[in-house]
Amino acid sequence: MNENITKRNELLAKKVIKGLESRNMTGYYAATKEEALKIALDIIPEGAKITMGGGMSVREIGLVDALKEGQYSFIDRDNYEDKREAMLMAYDADVFLSGVNAMTEDGILVNIDGNANRVSAIAQGPKKVLFIVGMNKICNDVDAAMKRARNVAAPINAQRFDISTPCKSTGSCMNCKSPDTICCQFLITRYSKHVDRIHVILVNDDLGF
Repeated sequence: MNENITKRNELLAKKVIKGLESRNMTGYYAATKEEALKIALDIIPEGAKITMGGGMSVREIGLVDALKEGQYSFIDRDNYEDKREAMLMAYDADVFLSGVNAMTEDGILVNIDGNANRVSAIAQGPKKVLFIVGMNKICNDVDAAMKRARNVAAPINAQRFDISTPCKSTGSCMNCKSPDTICCQFLITRYSKHVDRIHVILVNDDLGF
């Protein structure tokens, strides 16, 4: 990555981490995907029961592959015919892995969900929640984060599925009420009630969408 962008990301990450700390959450900065993977594996104890939503960023740093190959109990919902059964296992997991749709400079996380399995697990259930966040997801404030989540993340995410939504055909949010909408639940995480539950690894890269 361009050294000027890297320097900017390092400085911005310090601000974001300070914001996270003020919200009872823990932040880390990784200069590379490889460093992010190392930090994640340091946080996750061997033998832990782990599950996740559909986060692309988690896969992009190689974390899913590392967990499948290591001494962990990784619940891969793709291996379950009953997806609901796999999703429900998240609430009793030791660690839940996720990306974010957007995040503010002062440490607020914004996520949109269709089935709500991801946002509900972020809010309650798993002992720890570990977010992998590319610096491309950082926005000035909550309004900007919501706009990014709705007009960037959601329309791109919609392309992955066999659905018919306005955002899939137009590329931007139409505030639809389509039966296929993937924007059913909005979660703004502004504070963690429980110490050491939410961990955020900021990565000096463009991850996810």
